[in-house]
Amino acid sequence: MSWMWLYLAIVLEVAATVCMKLSDGCSRAIPSVFMVLFYGVSFFPTAMALRRLDVGMAYAVWSAVGTTLVTLIGMVLFKEQMSPSKMAALGIIIFGVVLLNLIGNREERPTRSTRVVERVAPKLHSPTLVMLASEKLSSTRSPSR
Repeated sequence: MSWMWLYLAIVLEVAATVCMKLSDGCSRAIPSVFMVLFYGVSFFPTAMALRRLDVGMAYAVWSAVGTTLVTLIGMVLFKEQMSPSKMAALGIIIFGVVLLNLIGNREERPTRSTRVVERVAPKLHSPTLVMLASEKLSSTRSPSR
């Protein structure tokens, strides 16, 4: 389910980026409002995905898929050019994410921050308790970091 949350976040972020382009520097109201809305809403599924996915892996997938989708939409919708060097760069990004997935841990599991939240607030996940849990997490880290 965490991967579904991540892909929803990616779609929302890509929609926001397209709206940013359509807003013409935030000079057009409707695309500007949708841009803010999509970016704002995209934080929730991202946060849900990060409850069980490693942040590095999630961010790598998010950035690679988002970059690829925005590039393809730019070509189709905005008639942006695709050069061989752009194609090669996208290929390198995608190859890097595939390699991370092959050598990394793709399984969903509670992360350390999730376990702290569950310890502090076993059934209640209010923003106040989550904030307290994150403060507790940062106070348990070693000072050498």
